This record gives sequence, structure tokens and C-alpha cells, in this order.
Amino acid sequence: MTTRTPLRPLARILNARARGENPDAIERENLRLRHEAIRDRARGRAQLRLLFLSLCFFSAFTVIGARMGMLAATEPMEPRSASSSADITAGRAEIQDRNGHVLATNMMTHALYVQTKDLIDPAHVAHELARIFPEDMDEASLYKRFTDGRSFLWVRKVLSPEQMQQVHEIGDPGLLFGPREMRLYPNGQLAAHVLGGASFGAEGVDSAEVIGVAGIEKAMDARLRDPSQAGVPVQLSLDLTIQSAIEDVLGTGMAMMNAKGAAAVLMDVQTGEIVSLASLPAFDPNDRPNPVLPKGAEPGDSPLFNRAVQGVYELGSAFKIFAAAQAMELGLVGPETMVDANAPMVWGKFKIKEFENHNYGPLLSVSDVIAKSSNVGTAHIALMIGGERQQAFLKEMGLFDPSPVELIEAPYAKPIVPKRWPDITTITVSYGHGIAASPLSLATAYATIANGGIKVTPTLLKRTEPMEGARVMRPETAAEAVKMLRRVVTEGTASLGEVPGYNVAGKTGTAEKPNPQGGYYSDRVVNTFAAVFPADNPRYVLTVTLDEPVETTGPKPRRTAGWTAVPVAAEIIRRAAPLLGLKPQVDPVPPDGLTAVSN
Repeated sequence: MTTRTPLRPLARILNARARGENPDAIERENLRLRHEAIRDRARGRAQLRLLFLSLCFFSAFTVIGARMGMLAATEPMEPRSASSSADITAGRAEIQDRNGHVLATNMMTHALYVQTKDLIDPAHVAHELARIFPEDMDEASLYKRFTDGRSFLWVRKVLSPEQMQQVHEIGDPGLLFGPREMRLYPNGQLAAHVLGGASFGAEGVDSAEVIGVAGIEKAMDARLRDPSQAGVPVQLSLDLTIQSAIEDVLGTGMAMMNAKGAAAVLMDVQTGEIVSLASLPAFDPNDRPNPVLPKGAEPGDSPLFNRAVQGVYELGSAFKIFAAAQAMELGLVGPETMVDANAPMVWGKFKIKEFENHNYGPLLSVSDVIAKSSNVGTAHIALMIGGERQQAFLKEMGLFDPSPVELIEAPYAKPIVPKRWPDITTITVSYGHGIAASPLSLATAYATIANGGIKVTPTLLKRTEPMEGARVMRPETAAEAVKMLRRVVTEGTASLGEVPGYNVAGKTGTAEKPNPQGGYYSDRVVNTFAAVFPADNPRYVLTVTLDEPVETTGPKPRRTAGWTAVPVAAEIIRRAAPLLGLKPQVDPVPPDGLTAVSN
């Protein structure tokens, strides 16, 4: 509470009168002092206000000056609309082959969208866009979309530079472009089933998310989209040059053999690296076709179907080497052990026959059973092994489980294994009937034999460390099995598979295709040749599979693997082996041989 001092205090008035002074002077003096105090307080408040205003003006001009400096220091760019695309991450990592050649990369492009409220002449714009994109757009439907009341619409997600320039020339302010990164496969159809393809995920007007939709693009989507590894490419085990050569030969062979489809797998037996994986017919991952098939069509009728991985087939006599190898590993037989091969073999109500009703008996050595591809001889070997041990061995070889390869489709390609396993199943499975697996699984099992008996785990990624696997069979057993496979080429059903200098070993397989109505087709087969080379020091396994081939150059159609898959595989080896760095082995000239010399 403020105490107000009176202008004429009584005590001072009385004292002034006692001294004979004028009391009015006291009032004037007090009034002067009061006015000075009021003036001092007002001056202080005014000074505080001025100081506060000065600080406000200083702060405002400092902020404005700093912002102007920042704008002056940045690069000029077009204003961008605010949208949810600010959180969209781009920068998908590249995919390369084992030598650093690019298989999948990124390219900057633009999308076309329309702000309909800014269109000056919708009819003209619709007409011009239909002219620029005649296959994708209709003038009437475009005009209807421009005038139906919506304010924003996408017109095209990807534009080429030429198309973008043509749209620019329309000159309507309602046509706008949004920058984005798209996936590019510079080699077109090459290795299409391995790469799979990519598409746009979350999209905004100024960016779009690229996501994998199939193949290794989808299987490794998280790694490829990881911002911390955007500059680190994913390096595959594929060799682009060899992949190109194999697809070229496989395509030619498929046409010559009148097949509806084909697959090939080339694998390093020591590391499990897949050097080439091909499936035909193929597609261009830059423009993936519609996955929807006509009613009644088989999955294999789609070019998107990966026959090497998703194709689960009965592979026929290519399985016979597993029975021989297991019997030798168990000590039941040796390469020269004689077994019953008298055909036909009757087992209960079933009759086991040889191809074209041959009879290779009454006895054959185990090595001859493989070379001549005897069903009856293999059946007797399998019965020695027994169903339980047979199942355990095939499972250990990886023929009961989907391939663990890095493809999104692989886990769904489960082998077809009999639910019950009576003796007749033991017999038929031994020669590849009643059980179905993929060409990749077959290649993996052959690689396990070829590398000396160490189980192989297939991979599409370049390996920098040695492969570790469990031992499935003794090295001696594996070596004898490879010798048997060599005899199939030199003396048996795969004589057209010999490639001079590379000592090819392998086994043919001709399997009739199951009829959905029951039984098997008599004129439709799946043919396979599983090859190991060089046989004296196995380095690679190659499987070639043809769907419904028929060789027609002779007097009658020939549908066995020896006439169809084997020559295709031989040509692949002839082309690929030098590219793999394998030197051909040249037989030495005998000391007493004569050399012709011409002048």
C-alpha cells in the first residue's frame, strides 16, 4: 500500500510560522519533488519499453538475415508440394554378377500426373495424351476422368525422356511431372527368373518406393532397400557371360527338340555356387507380363514359371545312381557285383519292364546296371537297401525338402514324396518314378556325389568362404559313382554327351508325364541329363531338363533323353567349359606315332 505524502504537513507549517517563513513555500517544494518523482518513474518505464522493442527488432532482423543467407547458399530448385512421400526411402542397391557386371540397377525417370483444376483445355489434353500413348490411353476415357470432379489423378507412372518432352510440348499447366527412381535390368531377359523383377510400392508425387516382386529381388528385398547399404551391391554367384551362352544354347536346343520348355543349372561342386540358372520360355523383367493364366492352363505355361526351381518333375533314371551309391556305401555291393537283371520283373501284381521291353539279364554288374540304365537291376539293388534306409539317404541328399536357394519361389517348390513306402515304392523310386523333385535339387544331389560326398548347399550369392557340409558318403564311394557315370557317356545311354577334352560323366532320365486324369501320357515326357565334368577331377555339375521334347530328324519320333537332353547339354559344356577356365585334356601322341607335315 502506497503512503501519500501531504503537500502541507502540519508540523512543518507550524515550524515555518514560528520562524516567520511563508508556509506556501513548503507546498510548492513538495509539489515540485512529487512531479520530479513521477517524471523519473515515467522515464524509467519508457526506457524499458524502448529496450524491449529494440531487442524484438534485433531478433527479427537476425532471423530474417540468417534465413536469407541460407537461401542464398543453397542450390536453386523448384518448389515441391508437401506430401506423405517425404518418408519414402529410395536408393535400392544394385545387383551384380560374380565379376561385377551389373544385372539390376536404378534409373531416374518421371511420372505424369494431373491437377485437373489447373487444366486449361481438358479435351485438347486428352486428345494429345491419347496420341502420345496410343496403346495405353483412350481419349474419351481420359476426358471423362479429367472432368468427373476429382482434383488429382495419375496418368502414367513411368515416362521415357522422349515421352516427357512430348508431354511438355502440350503446354498445359495442369500436366505435372514427379521425379522417381525406377529399377532397370540392362540385360533384358538374361537371368530373368533369378532376378524376378521389381515394382513401385508406396508412391508420392515426388518419389516412389521400389519393392521386389519375385526372384532374388523379393527374397532379398530388405537387404536391397537397407539405406545403410544402398551403395553396396549384392553380388551373385552367376557369371553373366556363361549365363548368356547357356541361355543361347538352351533356347536353340529347345527349338530343335520341339520342347515346350527347358531348364538348366550349372553349379560349382566345391562351393555350391550356382554359376548359371536358366528357365525357358523367359520374360523381360523390365516389363513383367501378367501372371494370370487362361483357364485350364498349367503353371508351366507361364513365362514367369521358373522351371529350374518351381518345376517339380519325376526325373526318371537320373535317380538310379543314388541307389548304386547308397548300396556301395553300405557295403552291400561293389562296382562289379552281379545283380539280377532278368526282365520283366514281377513283384506282386506289378511288372517291372525295361525300355522297349529289353532284357539285359540274367545278370549285370552294378556298373553295367547304371551304364545300360536297367530298371530291373536298379530295383534289385534298392530292395537290398530297404525302404527305410532308402528314405533316409534321399532325405540326406536334399531330395525330400525344398531347395534352400535364395529365391522367394524356392520354399514353395516342395518335392512330391510318397506318403506310404511299401516295397513297390522302394522299387519305383530307385529309378525315379513316384517321386518328383526340381532340376536344382537334382543338381545339388549330383554335386554332393561329385565333390567326394560332402553335402552341398546351393547358393545364388558369391561365396567368399569355403562351404561347410556334412559327409554323406565316403570319398571312395563317390569316386566309384562318378566312374559309373563316366561309363554312361562312353558306353551307355548318353553317348552323344561326350565333349572331347572334358571327360563328361552323367546320367540320363526319361520320365513319362503324369496325366491329371490318371496314369501317364504315352507321348509326353520330361527328359533330363545330369552331367559331371571333368570326370577325373569333378568341378561342375550341369543339369538340363526339357519338357515334352521330341527329336524328329529320324524315321520315327525319338523322345528319350539320350536323343534330346544329352546333345543340348554337350553343346552347353562345349561352350561353357572354356569360359569357366577349364583347359581341355589332349590325349598324348604315342611315341611311335607319325605326324603328317606338309610343305
